[in-house]
Amino acid sequence: MNQFLISSINHNLNNAITLLDIIDSKTYQDTSTGPYYSSIGSHIRHTLDFFDCITCGLDSNSIDLTKRKRNELIATDKEEAKNRILDLQMLLTSYIDANTNYLIHVTDDMGQGKITVAYTLESILAHANSHTIHHYATIGYILYHLNVAIEIPGFGYNPTSPIHKREGI
Repeated sequence: MNQFLISSINHNLNNAITLLDIIDSKTYQDTSTGPYYSSIGSHIRHTLDFFDCITCGLDSNSIDLTKRKRNELIATDKEEAKNRILDLQMLLTSYIDANTNYLIHVTDDMGQGKITVAYTLESILAHANSHTIHHYATIGYILYHLNVAIEIPGFGYNPTSPIHKREGI
């Protein structure tokens, strides 16, 4: 396993922990921002669900991204979310010495039904990391509309965004 990949994912997960340490529970649970009326907590839960699908499917070599657990406690309780992130980080770190020279069957719904494709563990984890950054951008949008100013450098921006546009929230 690529140690740099795990380090990068854990860095992004640390940004979520920083966010959770800064915002209050009311902000975490607020669903007043349109057009989707989702909370910051629901986006954190969703990203963790994505990783959960990966880690739960490894033993059977079958990851199904449509079978998310959607644990509402993570969406509403900041401490539960932080604990889940810390557990995930420890698990990901344990993969550093894992053999990743095999293909994994990954199922997802692409909008016209389910499809199963082959990934490596590294490629699905890289995909999960990009997916997380995408949801951080939505969290930044929610915070902006809630008039909550927070400074987490690079939060919600793809690392390939020009630096002058990648200030973070």
